[in-house]
Amino acid sequence: MKTVKQMIQETDLNEAFYQAVFGIEKEGLRVKSNGQLALTDHPHEFGNRNFHPYIQTDFSESQLELISPPLASIKESYNWMAALHDVVLQTMPLDESIWPVSMPMVLPDESVIPIAKLDNKEAVKYREILTHKYGKKKQMLSGVHYNFELDDQLIARLYECQTDYSDKSSFKSMLYLKLAKNFLRYRWLLTYLLGASPKVDDSFFTDQEIPKDYVRSIRSSHYGYVNQPEVAVSFNSIEDYVHSLQTMVEKGFLSEEKEFYSAVRLRGTNNAEKLLTEGVSYLELRGFDLNPFDPFGMSKQTIEFIHLFCLYMIWMDETATVDEIEIGEEMSLTTAIENPEQISNFQEEGLQLLKQMEEMLQATNGSKEAYSCIQEAKKQIIDPKLTVAARIISGIEEKGSYIEFSLALAKQYKKEAVEKPYNLRGFEKLEMSTQLLIMDAFQKGIQVEVLDEQDQFLKLTVGKHIEFVKNGNMTSKDTYIAPLIMENKTVTKKILGSAGFHVPAGEEYTTLAEGKAAFWRYEQKQIVVKPKSTNYGIGISIFKQLPSREDYEQAIEIAFKEDTAVLVEEYIPGTEYRFFVLDGKVPAILLRTPANVVGDGKKTIKELVDKKNEDPLRGEVKHHSPLERIELGEIEQLMLKGQGYTVESIPETDTVIYLRENSNISTGGDSIDVTDDIDESYKQAAIDMSEIIGAKVSGIDLIIPDPAISSTKEHLGYTVLEANFNPAMHMHAFVYKGKGRRLTMGILKMLFPELWEKGKLNK
Repeated sequence: MKTVKQMIQETDLNEAFYQAVFGIEKEGLRVKSNGQLALTDHPHEFGNRNFHPYIQTDFSESQLELISPPLASIKESYNWMAALHDVVLQTMPLDESIWPVSMPMVLPDESVIPIAKLDNKEAVKYREILTHKYGKKKQMLSGVHYNFELDDQLIARLYECQTDYSDKSSFKSMLYLKLAKNFLRYRWLLTYLLGASPKVDDSFFTDQEIPKDYVRSIRSSHYGYVNQPEVAVSFNSIEDYVHSLQTMVEKGFLSEEKEFYSAVRLRGTNNAEKLLTEGVSYLELRGFDLNPFDPFGMSKQTIEFIHLFCLYMIWMDETATVDEIEIGEEMSLTTAIENPEQISNFQEEGLQLLKQMEEMLQATNGSKEAYSCIQEAKKQIIDPKLTVAARIISGIEEKGSYIEFSLALAKQYKKEAVEKPYNLRGFEKLEMSTQLLIMDAFQKGIQVEVLDEQDQFLKLTVGKHIEFVKNGNMTSKDTYIAPLIMENKTVTKKILGSAGFHVPAGEEYTTLAEGKAAFWRYEQKQIVVKPKSTNYGIGISIFKQLPSREDYEQAIEIAFKEDTAVLVEEYIPGTEYRFFVLDGKVPAILLRTPANVVGDGKKTIKELVDKKNEDPLRGEVKHHSPLERIELGEIEQLMLKGQGYTVESIPETDTVIYLRENSNISTGGDSIDVTDDIDESYKQAAIDMSEIIGAKVSGIDLIIPDPAISSTKEHLGYTVLEANFNPAMHMHAFVYKGKGRRLTMGILKMLFPELWEKGKLNK
């Protein structure tokens, strides 16, 4: 039979060889800021654990389990774990964080540790059986499960290269079984490199002898969470695996098949019996400690190294025998209890394995990142003080105790997660409104797939219910024509004007020459010059004073840079408000103050702008921060000129200098929430406008001289400036002043009302 190595080299499958599907399941205890186990219930904001795909509890109500979906790259898997940590840490109470190491903190009496409060009575009963058999403290160990699936196309091509197997399913199972056997034989190397539980508080041990010194991995040793000695499951063949596992359950040595705690489990079906007919789909690799030096429990480099290790397990010519697997298990146990600062008992074999992995990379054109992983592992084999376990020891010695070391990291990672709640780590390339929508979807257990990152296109799923969302709030709930209407300011004005809403008078120009030639119409008027089809206030110039021909023509040129048609409208005095309309309601209203600085009598306007732009809420990339940086471009300098200033002027103390007439956040404005201060008549007007346009979601901009006076049909108290499709939501969530409004949750309620049925989200 040809080896995998021969098949790949003969068929030029180098690139396909490195394609795989990854899934990470990461456990972690919730800890209070004083270092005690958090005994509070699993946060109710995460909804019902019966269906949540990402955020679960493991054994205890205090033990989180974060689950990434199957993903086709290491980068994506890591990004998902980053995002899930952000969502969880921001949702948890402020005085709670996630314990960053596998071994627990000082635990209370076992009677106090809460078993997970699940609706499924059988799941609770299973946990009670584990309590009786192993004790609750052993259940509080946490780690990372690494789900690994070979690429389907790779398997198909390899299958075509051989003649020993008559069906693809059997061939695939053979590959996974070979991987599993060799993994068990050589996993001691991973225990050496990734072992990260050298110490635990003495209270963890009950009737066991306590380790007298630091070890590499308590969790991976005989002190850790292992099956009872009588449990024996064979990896000799798929049939032997299934039958021996079933025998262990029949004899009562295991309460259920999932109680088998091997470092590898064959997966892909609900029960082992089906493996015989459906084959193995992927492997669950279970023996990994949490790395406390990575905020998400496992670094990208570690995920990559495990991937390379798994590939080498099928690349190598040999397949470990049952006896060799037993040798490998003993080597791993020996490695687990070695002193982390001592050279491995098996250093020579480790260096040989890494050399052979390098040869595999050379033969298959492996990446620079892959070579880097191998080189880093080599350094650690040669110098054990570079390993995670040895670094933890240094940290413990520096902090004075295992508890203080771990708690300091837990607090650090909590701080990092909450200091920028408007950014979702791992998804930073998306616009902020889309990031916020994903955060809320993750929290509530809505499955998310990013269909197109550049186009901000998401697929959201609950059960069989699927919704597609673009740019955070463009959904199937809007009519097709609604965004087209709102995009065209002329059409919007005509539709709303004919429906009885007050709109500003104005004209449209389709050429630069035509627009400039119309100056005679406006030289005695206050006006607004703006592109016909634009959002975010781009290209708008406002003249509260009578415009000069030079300034008017410059404004026309600026507007034509943004569109092929330009509107010149009468300027309406009063205060401009953004009404966010969502599914027939107005959940948020913003007063937006134009970009401005306040003089101190010392700094120039440019220096004042630079100082204000240092605010961490002001971002350099559009829609990735709650407030945008203030620019000093053509429009701003034109505005300064009208007030008798330049960028080098030094305004007097407390003098407010406006740099824009338009108040858009996207052009440097400030946001002030006034939702509770505006008369209901204006909210109803905005709702009626959106309904006429056919939009479930819109941003209605109204000029209102006095929002405390009701608007009536006889005396309209407003002028509608425009209706905006795909209105920004982040500026309502994190405001400069006032109460933030989380509108993305409203989008999800509109799309998936079934999730908010009575009792659905508070179990």
